[in-house]
Amino acid sequence: MFDLLKKVLAPIGPSGLEAPAAEVIREEIRGCVDTIETDALGNLIATKLGKAENPRKVMLSAHMDHIGYIVTGIEKEGYLRVTNVGGIGMNASLTRHVVFPNGVHGVVVAEPVSGQPALKNLFVDIGAQDKEDALKMVSLGDVAVYANDCFRLGENRVAAPAMDDRCACALLVKLLQTLGDTQDTIIAVFSVQEEVGCRGAKVASFAKAPDVGIALDVTGWGDTPGTTQPEIKLGEGVGVKVMDRGSISNPELRDALLAAGEKAGVKTQREILPYGGTDASAMQLSRGGIPVCTLSIPCRYVHSACEVIDMRDMDAALRLMQTYFA
Repeated sequence: MFDLLKKVLAPIGPSGLEAPAAEVIREEIRGCVDTIETDALGNLIATKLGKAENPRKVMLSAHMDHIGYIVTGIEKEGYLRVTNVGGIGMNASLTRHVVFPNGVHGVVVAEPVSGQPALKNLFVDIGAQDKEDALKMVSLGDVAVYANDCFRLGENRVAAPAMDDRCACALLVKLLQTLGDTQDTIIAVFSVQEEVGCRGAKVASFAKAPDVGIALDVTGWGDTPGTTQPEIKLGEGVGVKVMDRGSISNPELRDALLAAGEKAGVKTQREILPYGGTDASAMQLSRGGIPVCTLSIPCRYVHSACEVIDMRDMDAALRLMQTYFA
């Protein structure tokens, strides 16, 4: 799965500009599903029809977008003023290498201030001589993301800036590639604009009216010095969410996924996240409401330039889902 993960991680696709990621995914799942479509917001929606007489419709949602910096102004000296697209943290921003979709590279820097710098103090140095020179390279409204740098850490772990949530996109692709006939109809949504409010999942779940929703996303970690919550460890299996700030998982669905993990012989972790949310929050409130849960890949340093996952957790998540749909 590592080669597939690298391929899905590579495209630049900040919130609202996910088309390059969608194109890579479309090519990977072509021939593995019955239909593929792109909706008005840019969600890539693939449907695999169930074989039951009245199949249950299960929506699986993994988001394609990642966080970024949008250009809001250009100084006369050529420096770019930016603000966040999604959850940008100051500590993860300073002197980071970023890249624009057109290939222009930059470094995120904070101007000297007394105390902790704020987002308004950030600028991006793209090597421009002045504003006129900068405008030859970028425009107002262009969005930069952390430059892709996918690399292994030890035998099982991988770091990259777009792991949230491209690792789950790769997982969903692999499921579609390997899953045989199922009783359920699977609606695989590679969603857009999750990082700015789960917008893609909201419209996709309304349009497709699934009976059940399962989000595929990353979660936080509690296994590094000074960090103990959430009680999640890399390499100890896929997280099955109990709740986060955005949703409370349906108990029956949660227990069914835990049982599928046990049947598959893989490790699982019960996840209680005191912050954040996933596409489950949008699916849960769609139409008259649907039962939801989230399967989570443990991820260190979320929303940074080096988000770290363990490939054993990816494999556990895949086997759990294969068993759940068998």
